[in-house]
Amino acid sequence: MPRRNIGALRALSACVLSLTLSGCIGTWGIAPQSTTIQANQLATDHAIREAVGDAHWPVRQWWRAYGDAQLNDWLAQALAGSPSLAMAAARVRQARAMAGVVESAEQLQANGEATLKRHNWPEDQFYGPGALSGANTWDNNAAIGFSYALDLWGRERNASEQALDQAHMSVAEARQAQLELENNVVRSYIQLSLHYARRDIVKAQLAQQQQIVALAKRRLDGGIGTHFDVSQAEAPLPETHRQLDSLDEAIALARNQLAALAGKGPGAGSQLQRPALALGAALELPSNLPAELVGQRPDVVASRWQVAAQARGIDVAHAGFFPNVDLVGSLGFMATGGGPLEFLTGRKFNYNAGPAISLPIFDGGRLRAQLGEAAAGYDLAVAHYNQTVVGALKNISDQLIRRESMNAQAHFAAQSVAAAQKTYDIATVAFQRGLTDYLNVLQAQTLLFRQQQVQQQVQAARLIAHAELVTALGGGLQAGSDVPDQRHQEAPPTPPALTLLDRTGHAR
Repeated sequence: MPRRNIGALRALSACVLSLTLSGCIGTWGIAPQSTTIQANQLATDHAIREAVGDAHWPVRQWWRAYGDAQLNDWLAQALAGSPSLAMAAARVRQARAMAGVVESAEQLQANGEATLKRHNWPEDQFYGPGALSGANTWDNNAAIGFSYALDLWGRERNASEQALDQAHMSVAEARQAQLELENNVVRSYIQLSLHYARRDIVKAQLAQQQQIVALAKRRLDGGIGTHFDVSQAEAPLPETHRQLDSLDEAIALARNQLAALAGKGPGAGSQLQRPALALGAALELPSNLPAELVGQRPDVVASRWQVAAQARGIDVAHAGFFPNVDLVGSLGFMATGGGPLEFLTGRKFNYNAGPAISLPIFDGGRLRAQLGEAAAGYDLAVAHYNQTVVGALKNISDQLIRRESMNAQAHFAAQSVAAAQKTYDIATVAFQRGLTDYLNVLQAQTLLFRQQQVQQQVQAARLIAHAELVTALGGGLQAGSDVPDQRHQEAPPTPPALTLLDRTGHAR
């Protein structure tokens, strides 16, 4: 239809709406009340302000920085076989299909229908069919119906955009699911590595305890020791064996966890060998903070698309207040009587075409309720987005603080282990020369192993902090390359015609 005619129909519809309704179904001022916050407007702390450098985002396979080939292979299997990612991918396909269903309403619709019926007329000369009384005839027809929504007020267009925005949101949510899976696999793998390291320490502790027992027995045999020394040396052995068994259990459970994350059975996890992790170069951060930081997170991107989808929902609700105009028509054949195929002859051909107009007048408040629901949904989406942005900045700041702390703690833990090792070496030599008793050796040994365990825990925490920081920055998935612009997220204003109805209509 020419634009001039569409413009005339719009003007006519607005005129009819204003004069006929006289404000009976105005919006009553229903509109959203929230606005999205800007990340650059939020105050940042020292950790974020100090995190400057080259603008390098985490690479997509960020876990390769740990230098463990087995971890690389296991993550590839997890990304290919995880049920959680399969569900996320299915939700993306579902959202795209729904967008196609909604978008189809903007296109020309055509439906064919045909009926072939044998009609027996009643025998009633006074009130019945007259000449057809008692007759048997064919009552057949075939037609093709057409309809096209002119969409004068953008109802169908905005509904399609809303469905597409929701499809974009599902894609971002799928990226978030992938990021969470990667993070969970890396964390579990680091825990597996820590269990092995702690087992080494306990195993070394057991070997040294057994060595002390052997030395105490030799001293007893040489007449310079006592049975109490031997008993005291043997006392810690059962507890050390228990700790070894507990760590073996933890290793098996960690393997099962990794197998489950990859969508595999426990048997696959039992094939995992000991990790060989090494933290590489420090992660570089972008210099544009904090907007660029939060903009790459899939959860923030998903929230932005949700806000955009809800904004289009308000447009759809606004369109419901205006007359709906569709072009409809049909082509077909119909006949009552004659042979079974006689209705297909040319003289039985018929057609119809014209506009179909529906005008809301009194609806019991349904349209206002729909607009209120859309406005509240927009406010809810905006509040969720604002909360997500605030939480994202907190998460990034937390991980930056933790990373700096872990670097410092690793330095102090290494110093503590060196000092404890020196103390233990001195105590061992003194015990061998008879210059001190076993209690001092045991105390020095306990301190050494405690410090070694602390050092391993700090190293594992340092590795996890690296993973958490990468995750907080979006994990290299580049989700920020697919976001709605700010204008697309803004709540649409109330159309002027509806504003006029609110001012001239009945009291609210």
